[in-house]
Amino acid sequence: MSFNKPLLSIVSPVYRAEKIIDDLVSEIIKSVSPITADFEIILIEDCGPDNSWKKIEENCHKDLRVKGIKLSRNFGQHYAITAGLEAAKGEWVVVMDCDLQDRPDEIPNLYKKALEGFEIVYAQRAERKDSFLKKLSSKMFYAVFSYLTETKQDSSVANFGIYHNKVTKAILQMNDHIRYFPTMSRWVGFNSANLPVKHSDRAEGKSSYSFRKLLSLAFNNMIAFSDKPLWLMVKFGAFISFISFLIGLAYLIQFLTGNISEPGFTSLILSIWLLSGITIFMLGIVGIYVGKTFEKAKGRPNYIIHKNLNFDE
Repeated sequence: MSFNKPLLSIVSPVYRAEKIIDDLVSEIIKSVSPITADFEIILIEDCGPDNSWKKIEENCHKDLRVKGIKLSRNFGQHYAITAGLEAAKGEWVVVMDCDLQDRPDEIPNLYKKALEGFEIVYAQRAERKDSFLKKLSSKMFYAVFSYLTETKQDSSVANFGIYHNKVTKAILQMNDHIRYFPTMSRWVGFNSANLPVKHSDRAEGKSSYSFRKLLSLAFNNMIAFSDKPLWLMVKFGAFISFISFLIGLAYLIQFLTGNISEPGFTSLILSIWLLSGITIFMLGIVGIYVGKTFEKAKGRPNYIIHKNLNFDE
């Protein structure tokens, strides 16, 4: 058995999961052991407010195949996933949430499907065990996101899935400061398939994603993965300019025919409408260039590691 080059790496970001980690680790070991003894479990603690890191330390001391990473502060779920992907050494990498809604006993099914010739197998939640509001907001987000990015997004697919290491390496080559794993995994391409899986209720507590956080996540990802909003602004500015030209022409005709007698009225209307349209139009163009420049100017690290356990030095 080799711990340096395992067949499977299971990557799970951890946040406020103190009471779940023991069950998570035991369920993963139980599900993965029939496939291979060469596996590693990488738990990335995203600097939560509870004692999740202490639980990770306990499991790391019990089994060297369990590896822990503690980030220096709360960077966010998808940045924690990035840290896990950087550390993963397996030929195949499983990404899953820590709340046991992603069922470890589905990992063998995902692996079996991958062996049919797929580099990516997405776990498709046949029936989501989430609240009505969360499912509705998710569908709305993916509908708008699909339109803005001109890609096909599936609200039944999230992080859970199995990915060949060539896929994870390609994802890590994306130096985007704003990270969103499901979209990044689709952007890199490769042969992929969806596999319907069971989805469980959350083992304990509730989701850390508040409505404000979900709204922020949606906005950030639409900006990061699409410049269509800027192009829509350009089109809107062009439309306003066209309308202002027609209105200005109508007022000019009325002035020349003597229907408007107030001095300065025509020039004021022409100025406001025409210049407003041109301003919006130009701001859209400038915004596109600023957005492109911003994409090339990302220099800060995506995360900072505070501690790690059971990794080779």
